[in-house]
Amino acid sequence: MTEFEEIYSEYFEDVYRYVLCLCRNESIAEDITQETFFKALKNIDSFKGDCKMSVWLCQIAKNSYFSYLKKEQNNFERFEDIVDIFDAGFEQILVDDDSAFEIHKLLHNLEEPYKEVFTLRFFGDLPFLKIAELFGKTESWARVTYHRARIKLKEKLI
Repeated sequence: MTEFEEIYSEYFEDVYRYVLCLCRNESIAEDITQETFFKALKNIDSFKGDCKMSVWLCQIAKNSYFSYLKKEQNNFERFEDIVDIFDAGFEQILVDDDSAFEIHKLLHNLEEPYKEVFTLRFFGDLPFLKIAELFGKTESWARVTYHRARIKLKEKLI
C-alpha cells in the first residue's frame, strides 16, 4: 500500500463525515470527499506538517465545498435569469443552446449599453463591479443597466 493509500484509508471517513455535516447530502458529500483527496494527492508536496493531516484535508474539503456552492449559486442565478426573461411568452424554457441563441437574437437589436452589459453579465459571468470598471461607472449603474436590459428583453417577447 502506498503512503497516499494509507492516508486515504485513515482519513476518508473523517473527511466524509465533516463534509456531510456541512452539506447534509450523502451524494454531494461523496463527491466533495473524492475531490478533496484528488486535490490532496495533487498537492501532497505542499503539506508541510505544521498542522494535522486531518485538519489539512478538512480545510481542502471546506474550500471544495464552498467552491461547489458558489458554482451552484451561479448556475441557479443564470437559470433564474433565463426563466425570468422567457416567462413573458413561453410555457417552459430549458437551459440549452437554443435558449442562448434566442437570447442572442433578441440582444442583436438591443441598444447599447444594455446589449453589452447584459452580454458581459449573463454570458460572461462578469461581476457587476468589473462591468462598472469597464464602463467607468459605478457598480449600481451596472446593476441598474443589467436590470433594464432584462426588462427590455422581456418587452420584446410580448
